[in-house]
Amino acid sequence: MNSAIKKYLNENIDKTVKTTKESCDTLIGLPFPYTTPCAEDSFQEMYYWDTYFTNAGMLLLGRTDIVKNNIENMFYLVNKYGFMPNGNRTYYLNRSQPPFLSEMVKDLFNVTGDKEWLAHAYTVLKKEYDFWQGKRVTPTGLNGYFNYELFEDVLVKNYSYFYRRLGLTAKENPTREDLLDAYYGGVSCYESGWDCSSRFKGEGNKFDMIDLNSLLYGMEENMRKFSGILGTGEEAEWEARKQSRRDKAALLWNAERGLFMDRNFETGEFSTYASVASFYPMYVNMASKEEAEKTVALFDDLNLEYGISAGESKRQLNCQWDYPNVWAPLQFIMYNALKNYGYDAQARTVAEKYVALVERCFEKTGNLWEKYNGLTGDVACSDYKAPKMMGWTAGVYVYLNHELGLI
Repeated sequence: MNSAIKKYLNENIDKTVKTTKESCDTLIGLPFPYTTPCAEDSFQEMYYWDTYFTNAGMLLLGRTDIVKNNIENMFYLVNKYGFMPNGNRTYYLNRSQPPFLSEMVKDLFNVTGDKEWLAHAYTVLKKEYDFWQGKRVTPTGLNGYFNYELFEDVLVKNYSYFYRRLGLTAKENPTREDLLDAYYGGVSCYESGWDCSSRFKGEGNKFDMIDLNSLLYGMEENMRKFSGILGTGEEAEWEARKQSRRDKAALLWNAERGLFMDRNFETGEFSTYASVASFYPMYVNMASKEEAEKTVALFDDLNLEYGISAGESKRQLNCQWDYPNVWAPLQFIMYNALKNYGYDAQARTVAEKYVALVERCFEKTGNLWEKYNGLTGDVACSDYKAPKMMGWTAGVYVYLNHELGLI
């Protein structure tokens, strides 16, 4: 690992750890210290899926204290609200984020082997699973991202904002249906973590999402394994749920493109924008060998000079989760998806490019950044000031260094 970045991490990791036991204004108090994406200025709260990728690096640096505290805080929020919110802010209580909690539990248990703690985790994870199956099931029996609370004043207030962030043009005299579509489309986009992307084109609330259903398949497999370790006798139930999801996921296979893709459950039409999301079935080992072989054909279009683009080059909207932006979590997903199916050379390319990209920009700026431009190798611009020292950038950088044998 680059010695300057190693020094930077050692000096700054603990600056991203906050302690707020009492709720204050919009911030929800948490019982343990928690990591935030940035050391200062931006994003001064704990986020759901960000934390998974931060944890991946912290475990390799021996910071199990940070990882366990983060997970325990999530247990607290799941027990308190019935689901893991987007983050510990009251204005995030209308949505979750990609469900990586069972992966966090698995990773920490693999380090500690603490069965008593795993039993505690298992009961909390059941509650989270019930949320996704109770609040986020679509008419197909698969799952989608969308909000389940609705307030008229929120619709009116955020109508133009959602349209602007989604790259769309708002109507002059919106009907209530227009307001609903904008609101649900916007919030579902945020819940996906991909805020915003050409995958959805403002209608994320109407899609069965391939990344979400893959993660839930992975959760069902994790729960099956946890049940076996704990002797709860529920392995067959989790296996049946997993296989049922795999069967339904056939609806998300776009034979024409040779990819798993998001699909509109109202119209039956697939999203017209391919992205790293298509690799999630490989990340959780849900894809068949033949499906994986076809999916990997997309790799060349996503593989830019400086990293893996979030989406294919024929972008339809100018969104930050589109071509040519390179995001840390998607490098992690792509790397592991390729490794799972034996595409080791491509996986190594992903790891080497991201490590080199982070080091290139660090040499220029002295900081780690939220996202990068895969064409120029520079920090990517956005509709907000690019934040420094993003937790998932550090986490994935450390993880891929480890995978390359550099630490």
